[in-house]
Amino acid sequence: MLLQQCIFEWLGTLVLVLLGDGVCCACTLNKSKAQGAGWVVITLAWGFAVMCGVFIAGPVSGAHLNPAVTLGLALSGSFAWSAVLPYVAAQMLGGFAGACLVWLFYKDHFDATADQPDAMLGCFCTAPAIRHTSLNFLSEFVATGLLVFLILALGTKGNAAAAGNIPVGMGSLGAFPVTCVIMALGMSLGATTGYAMNPARDLSPRLAHAVLPIRGKRDSDWGYSWVPVLGPVCGGATAAGLFLLLF
Repeated sequence: MLLQQCIFEWLGTLVLVLLGDGVCCACTLNKSKAQGAGWVVITLAWGFAVMCGVFIAGPVSGAHLNPAVTLGLALSGSFAWSAVLPYVAAQMLGGFAGACLVWLFYKDHFDATADQPDAMLGCFCTAPAIRHTSLNFLSEFVATGLLVFLILALGTKGNAAAAGNIPVGMGSLGAFPVTCVIMALGMSLGATTGYAMNPARDLSPRLAHAVLPIRGKRDSDWGYSWVPVLGPVCGGATAAGLFLLLF
């Protein structure tokens, strides 16, 4: 059972990164028909990317697709601690595979953008609009904390149907409010750092950027890489504690 759940976490995260990083490529890389489409397109597509991953993995694994979400659910008592590391491993591997597939899909366009190494890196992982590490960390902390808190809140009585006093999830319909949450966070809070909110969305593709034979690429900005990992993890953990305190 756990193996099957991890396979679906891997697949769901792969699809999330394939479509999410895919829109970054579409809007950024030279000779793309969508080049210059802008922030609204990116935030909408990232929301839909999460929705597609949730549709795939939700019925089997619950579709965490994010180590920060898995940790937050475990801390809130909604997920077994014994499954945390297997889920996180599956998510990280899925993010890496999705990023490799994105590169292969857009390879001709990466080659056409070889003189813009920063733009190519941005197709894989996040970078701050203004590099101010403490505030960049705060941005990821707050955005991911709000994400995890809202995911937990969606399952509470009043936001979900109930059988007696037991909240009942919305099934596949649960993907839609999460999609709206991702879009809202991206549009409102994402412009400072690119709203990673997910180590599997940032660190895994960053590793893919480091190892793939991308012509003209720069370094993978490892000096910043800890921010979109620790920020989301700390934000998710704090949100779980606050949720327990309030609910």
